[in-house]
Amino acid sequence: MKTAYIIRKEHFNSAHKLFREDWSEDKNEEIFGRCSNKNWHGHNFNLFVTVKGIPSVDTGFIINLKVLSKIIKENVINKLDHKNLNLDVPELIGVLPSIENLVIFIWDWLDQEIAEHGGKLCKLRLEETENNFVEYFGGVEPY
Repeated sequence: MKTAYIIRKEHFNSAHKLFREDWSEDKNEEIFGRCSNKNWHGHNFNLFVTVKGIPSVDTGFIINLKVLSKIIKENVINKLDHKNLNLDVPELIGVLPSIENLVIFIWDWLDQEIAEHGGKLCKLRLEETENNFVEYFGGVEPY
């Protein structure tokens, strides 16, 4: 059998602020711009989870998409949806919640559980806006 890739898209809304306490407000504004707003700002995030594997002879699935959706909801959406990333997510307290940092945490939350269900997490794409997104391959160079 040959390896295939399947992608599940999920959505969540979160607020955050990019701000370093050890910098002046002027420096934060210079580096982070409007993202350093003292009153926070929010995004409608789209998360694309790519899993690879060999389709099962019995089901044709790499991983059951209902199971994958449940894994993502329990491990990511429930933690992040309608939350302030700076204040409401224990793992992110003290971490600058950029999309680059956020996608690494999401990988760590999903990787093992997806493997336990027969798939291999190979890529995450996290869209913060229609123009800004990050792709993460688990710390491995994809190309």
